[in-house]
Amino acid sequence: MTKDIIKDMTDHMVKTIDTLRREYAKIRTGRATTALLDDIKIDYYGNASPLSSVATLAVPEARTITISPWEPKMIAPIEKAILNANIGLTPSNDGRLIRLVLPALTEERRKDIVKDLKKKAEDDRIALRNIRRDAIDKLKKLEKDKKITEDELKKSEKEVQDVTDKHVAKVDEVLAHKEKEVMEV
Repeated sequence: MTKDIIKDMTDHMVKTIDTLRREYAKIRTGRATTALLDDIKIDYYGNASPLSSVATLAVPEARTITISPWEPKMIAPIEKAILNANIGLTPSNDGRLIRLVLPALTEERRKDIVKDLKKKAEDDRIALRNIRRDAIDKLKKLEKDKKITEDELKKSEKEVQDVTDKHVAKVDEVLAHKEKEVMEV
């Protein structure tokens, strides 16, 4: 029973960190990444389709993203969707290819981005602690219902804390990596 609770807690913590990584991938740094366009949907024959399903996305240079639509008539809807997404990029096209050039970030903007990164990381640390608290509550309920002994409870609580510490360290590691990426000129 305790193993199931700890496994469930670990799964929740892993999902929390994966969500943080996905959020961080969408944050613009000085370097271009196609992850900036992941949430953009295009009206493709009446269906809202992800941009990656109607065009080829590439990063030919450090601050440029190219979008090569599979059908030339999709250029206008793609440009419109990018502008409506409010990601701070203006598309330009040559009739076959759409280019997005990321402007260089100022030092002040980089510091603001890092502040936001730290806030998201702290929110995730809080989420991890809440997951830990829920797991410990479940363990205490098992002990109260006499399904586990007090010694098993103490051992399980220590294991829960160890797993939590490991995942908090992963959050710090993800934050440090992204912070370095943002501050890189």
